[in-house]
Amino acid sequence: MSEISASAVKELRDISGAGMMDCKNALTETAGDLEAAIDLLRAKGVAKAAKRSGKSANEGTIGSYVHFDNRIAVIVELNCETDFVAKTDDFRKLARNIALHIASQDPLSVSPEDIPEETVARERKVYEEQVKEAGKPADIADRIVEGKLEKFFKENTLLPQPFVKDPDQTIGELITEMPARTGEKIEVARFERVKVGERA
Repeated sequence: MSEISASAVKELRDISGAGMMDCKNALTETAGDLEAAIDLLRAKGVAKAAKRSGKSANEGTIGSYVHFDNRIAVIVELNCETDFVAKTDDFRKLARNIALHIASQDPLSVSPEDIPEETVARERKVYEEQVKEAGKPADIADRIVEGKLEKFFKENTLLPQPFVKDPDQTIGELITEMPARTGEKIEVARFERVKVGERA
């Protein structure tokens, strides 16, 4: 392929938010194929996020969302490594989108590891009783219970849930895309969802 044009680099930058040289390199590696370059940048973002996982993310922002009927509100603490990134529009938009998602989907926690042991034990007991009632053989009963627990975690924790605005992408994947643009570790520290009439 001939030289990568500046307009192609600009188009990829506008779509991905990645740096100019990252976009040019991605287009060069993919022989100018825009879709393949987007996929490459996303993959590199995942790799970049994995490299940065040991870093501390002590800066950030509070994202909020109040549902149109004023009966549900969410605040979420989204962390990053520097206040420079925390002040960007993209970072604040991400925090708001996560808050909107939480308002809609009502997850129990950020990740499966954050669900209290007693909740996991209660769910496990229910699934074991269901399998027993169904008369499943003991050799497959454990696998069925584990499968049901896995489904419970995916449906009830934030990171593995499909994003309400784009069900083809999980919240975890949405967050992982940000390091491709920022070069920083991004993580949800905590959230709180409040609904009128519900008590903790």
